[in-house]
Order: sequence, then C-alpha cells, then structure tokens
Amino acid sequence: MRYLLDTCTFLWISQQPGQLSSAAAAVVNDSGNELYVSDISLWEITLKHSTGKLPLPASPRTWIPEKFAHHKFKSLSLDQDAIYRSGELPRVHLDPFDRLLAAQAMESGMTLLSPDAPLSLLGASRLW
Repeated sequence: MRYLLDTCTFLWISQQPGQLSSAAAAVVNDSGNELYVSDISLWEITLKHSTGKLPLPASPRTWIPEKFAHHKFKSLSLDQDAIYRSGELPRVHLDPFDRLLAAQAMESGMTLLSPDAPLSLLGASRLW
C-alpha cells in the first residue's frame, strides 16, 4: 500500500518515533508499504527551520536527504492537478500545506498517514 506522510509524521518518524500511534507504527514497520514524503513537506520544514520555529540537528538540505535514505522514503513531487484540487476542497481546513497534502494524496490515490483529523474533512483518506 502507498502512504503519504504528513509533515509531522515524517518528523516524528525521524526524531520521535514514540509519538506515532500503534496503527501508524505498524504501517511504517511493514516493509510491504511504500512511504512517500511530499515536496510540500520539504518546503514547510525548510520555511519553519529558517524562521527558527523548527530546530533540526543539521540544515534541511543535509538532514532531510539523510532521513530519506535511512528510512527509504520516496519523494512525491507537487503537480498542477494537486494545486488545482487544493483550491476546490471544502473550506473546513485552511492551512495551505495541509490542503495541498490532502489534495496530493487524493490525486495520487494514497492514504495520508496523519494525526490531523480535519484532513479527513477535506475528503482525503487518512490513517492514524
């Protein structure tokens, strides 16, 4: 099965795996699953790190690729269909990063691995 990691899920797997729910941990630990991290999450992490809101042990340019290699995460590029869909989603969750992740999961036929319940209100398949 293919899962798209929410930004916080990517960070927790990388730094605080104890924060994962038992269902999320089971997905992560199942080698038959494909785990994707979106360019959207890289953008969000880089912006938050640059403002001092998200300390990391190294620069995002160094730290993120190390985590991708270690956990065998796959990259998911943002495409125009996901951008358009993000604007068409119900106005129940306004965070632009989350809206893009939900739209991207729907466009790609993936389940979001996220503790953020409002993502389900947008129509995305979500597991936590």
